[in-house]
Amino acid sequence: MNLLWILFSGLIPLVFTSSCTTQQETGAEEVGQVLFLGDEIAIAETEYGKVQGFILRGIYQFRGIPYGANTGGKNRFMPPQKPEPWEDVFPAVWWGNSAPQIMEGRYDNPWASFVDHWNYDAVSEDCLRLNVWTPALADGKKRPVMVWFHGGGYTNGNGIEQDGYKGENLSRKGDIVFVSVNHRLGPIGFSDLSGVGGPEFASSGNVGALDMVAALEWVHENIAAFGGDPDNVTIMGQSGGGAKVCVLLAMPAAEGLIHKAVPLSGSTIEAMDREYSRKVGEYILKEAGLAPSEIHKLQEMPWEEYIHLANRAARKCAEEQGESGRMRGSFGPVGDGVHLPEGTFFSDPNGLSSEVPMLISSTFHEWSMARTNPELEEITAEGAKKMLGEQRGFRVSLGEKAAEVYDAYAEAFPDAKPVEIMTLISSNRKGVIRTANAKAGQQAPVYVAWFGWEPPLFNGRMRAFHCLDICFWYANTDLMLTHTGGGKRPRDLSDKMSGALLQFMRTGDPNGGGLPDWPAYTVENGETMILNDVCTVQNDPDREARNKIPG
Repeated sequence: MNLLWILFSGLIPLVFTSSCTTQQETGAEEVGQVLFLGDEIAIAETEYGKVQGFILRGIYQFRGIPYGANTGGKNRFMPPQKPEPWEDVFPAVWWGNSAPQIMEGRYDNPWASFVDHWNYDAVSEDCLRLNVWTPALADGKKRPVMVWFHGGGYTNGNGIEQDGYKGENLSRKGDIVFVSVNHRLGPIGFSDLSGVGGPEFASSGNVGALDMVAALEWVHENIAAFGGDPDNVTIMGQSGGGAKVCVLLAMPAAEGLIHKAVPLSGSTIEAMDREYSRKVGEYILKEAGLAPSEIHKLQEMPWEEYIHLANRAARKCAEEQGESGRMRGSFGPVGDGVHLPEGTFFSDPNGLSSEVPMLISSTFHEWSMARTNPELEEITAEGAKKMLGEQRGFRVSLGEKAAEVYDAYAEAFPDAKPVEIMTLISSNRKGVIRTANAKAGQQAPVYVAWFGWEPPLFNGRMRAFHCLDICFWYANTDLMLTHTGGGKRPRDLSDKMSGALLQFMRTGDPNGGGLPDWPAYTVENGETMILNDVCTVQNDPDREARNKIPG
């Protein structure tokens, strides 16, 4: 069953390329064979031992390669350790475990499950695994490398949770190496116990981020064996993964491992306040009923029990400590002054990652409201203003400003329906522009995009929703059918977007890949590529309206 799933998981009839064919494969190709798996096929050398994958439609795939040791037991809350070398050939033919996370209710909403059809398998603390797609092995060719960091905030997700994350098509189209990564999440990855556990737990608030650095170190040390160039690595992520991209750019340990960066629909220019994260650590110990001398018992607790305990403690901390601190009541990378700066990222024009170009984007309707609420299609302007004044939008509370903000967006987007204006407001680009402005102060260029393409599904109510654009960048619109509907229309835009991404990976400049001329972003003009059936460049089209939003 697994091999059949592997064979048909691509869904797209693609031409088998000859870059890696053997005489045996050539004969098989004549009768239509597309999957190759055997004792001498797809064997790669890593510094820890040999790994065996397979060839599917001309692209080598390796799944679940260990880049770190099991993080359970004494390794919980500790920086990642290197994996033990192995003597036999490691079977890299199935996905590695997802990081510990709460799985109950993950598929409860049938519509969300249909649209995103999350891919999850085993969940365990032995989760430091990565996947590789490549056109060839150890052929001396230096291919650009893409490293993908998944979304789900710092709490959920894995490297292959949506079909749009898969790297086969982009690897084939651009002759590049594609890597996706699993790393520790939530309280397992970001419990700051440094204030109660002493020097031994000094890094505990950032071990999930250190996992990502370890994955980049593995790429630097091993990717040449997979046909990649360790000196041309692009990191890319969406939503929480976009924030991870920014965090990695700010980590001294990742210096020299990253050469281009692409955050999508998520970014950040600061880490969690350490005073607050340490306070959460105190609440965790209190919730567990442990003295500081007993802190090691937290490493012995079943991971699911610990996550529930830590989440309870974080909620109590948020309730009792008020609204102080950044990323309140949650678990994420900590500005400890060692692994991450305490201040604003990218603040030094010549500092860390100043030479790394950035391409940053978001979608028009990140938090689309009407997919399964058709009644919102008929909402009036007055109804929309009332709704915006009564509820929280995306990280903002409009209150008495609701009418003013609505009117500003209605003026900027005169053809938009009230439900679309509501969604534009709740999906505003404040975070994108804040990050772009900070990064634009450094020497490398920044390119800004805004994705507005809408799929013809759910009677047109999906709009340009959160996650939709991923499959366009990765040439997967005919694979992620429940996001795009498939066919020529999304494929045409995807061809341009993936072409621009490949150019950016090669040169740090997206121009020449199929989109119109794309100028670098400046704070003064806000140059923005609008991605749709017809792509155009506009100067910060929502600036005046966006600036009406408080916060």
